[in-house]
Amino acid sequence: AAEHGSSAEQIMQELEALKQRVENLQGELEKERARNDQIEETQAEQAEKVAKAEKKAEAAKPDINVGGAVRFNYTVADNDDAGKDRGGDLAFDTFRLNFDGEIGGVILSAEWRWYEYMSVIHHAWVGYEFTDDLMARAGIFQVPFGVLPYNSHNFYFSSLYYVGLEDNYDFGVGTTYTPGDWRFDLALLKNDERGGSSLESYSANVVGYNYDDTDDIDTADGARNSQTVNTVAARAEYDYKVGDKLTLKPGASVKYGQLDGASPSGDGDYYAAAAHLVADYDRWNLQLQYTDWEYDFDDSNADFINYGYYAGLFTGPLSAKALTANVAYTLPVEWGPVSSLTFYNDYSLIYDKNADFEDTYMNVTGMAVSAGGLYTYFDIINGRNQPFVGGSMTGDGESNTVFNINVGYYF
Repeated sequence: AAEHGSSAEQIMQELEALKQRVENLQGELEKERARNDQIEETQAEQAEKVAKAEKKAEAAKPDINVGGAVRFNYTVADNDDAGKDRGGDLAFDTFRLNFDGEIGGVILSAEWRWYEYMSVIHHAWVGYEFTDDLMARAGIFQVPFGVLPYNSHNFYFSSLYYVGLEDNYDFGVGTTYTPGDWRFDLALLKNDERGGSSLESYSANVVGYNYDDTDDIDTADGARNSQTVNTVAARAEYDYKVGDKLTLKPGASVKYGQLDGASPSGDGDYYAAAAHLVADYDRWNLQLQYTDWEYDFDDSNADFINYGYYAGLFTGPLSAKALTANVAYTLPVEWGPVSSLTFYNDYSLIYDKNADFEDTYMNVTGMAVSAGGLYTYFDIINGRNQPFVGGSMTGDGESNTVFNINVGYYF
C-alpha cells in the first residue's frame, strides 16, 4: 500500500511538471504569435509606405506630350496680276512645337512657332486644378473673350482677329470656374505676350497710334508708342441642352484696361464688350457675336490705332462695332485616310468706326478636310478694307478675292 501511495504521488508530480511545461510552451507560443503579428503589421506598414512612395514618384514623373505641326500655303489673289500669271504661289507657312502635360499635378501648356520672317511665342502657361470645377493658370494664355476657342472656322479667322479680339494671347493670371452648366472666366492681364511694342507677334497687339508706316515710327522717335496694360477680362457662358441634338451656349464678355504711352499723351484707357451665342444642332454649328470697343487716348489728335502682328504694322479704328455670323456643317466620311469634311461660311462686318472710316467686311466660304495627321483648309476669301485680303481697316479700298489652300500636318 505504501509503495502504491508513493507511486501515485510520483505520477501526480510528473503530471504537474508536464502541465507546467505545457503552460510554458503555450506562453512561448503566444509570444511567438504576438511577434509574428507585430512582424506582419510592420511589413504591412512598410508595404503601404513603399506603395505611397511609388505613387508619389509616379506622380512626380514628367508626363509631357510633345507635338507640333508643319504647314504650307498655296495662294492666288485677284489683285496680284503677277501672282496669277505664275499660277499662284506656294510658300512655307509655319513650323511649331507644342508641349502639354503635367508634373506632380501642375499643368503645363506651351507652343513656339517659326515662320519664314519671325519666330514667336504662341502661348506658355502653368496651371493647377483645385477641384473638378476650378482651375487657375499663369503665364501667356488666350484672353477669355467672345466665342471660344475661335470665332471662325476658316484659316483666316474673322475680322476681329486683326483688332485683337479673337484668339488673342496676353501675359497674366486667370481662372476658369465651371459649376454645373455654367462657365466663368476671369483674367488679370499685365501686358501682351511680348511685354512691349514688338511687331513680331502671333496676336494683334496695340503698339501705338497715328503711325502710317514703320518709317513714321522712326521719324517720330517712338513718341506715339503705346501698349495695353493692367487689363481685366471677364466672360460668362451657359451651356443649355435644349434636346438630344440641340445645344445653345449664350454668353457675354467684357474687358477693360489702361493704355501706357511712351509719352503722357499716349496714355489712356480702353474697353471691349461682346454678346455671343454658339448653337450646335446635330452636325451643324452656328456662331453669332456682337462686339463694341473703344480706345480713349489722352492725345486729342489720336485718329487711329496701330497693331503689330506677323512682323507688320497695321491700322484700325479707335472705336467701332462688329457683327460676326458663322455657320458650319461637318460630314463624317470613310474615304481612305479622310475622316471628315467641314463646310463653312464665315462673315465679319466692322462698322460705325470713328472718323467716318469705311466699313470692313470679310466673307470666307470654304471646306476643311481631316485625313489622319493632315488638316487642310480650302478657302475663298472676299473682303474690303481687310488686312491680308485687300486694303487696311482705316482705308477706302476696293473689294478683293483670294483663294487659299493651307495644308498642315499635325503630330
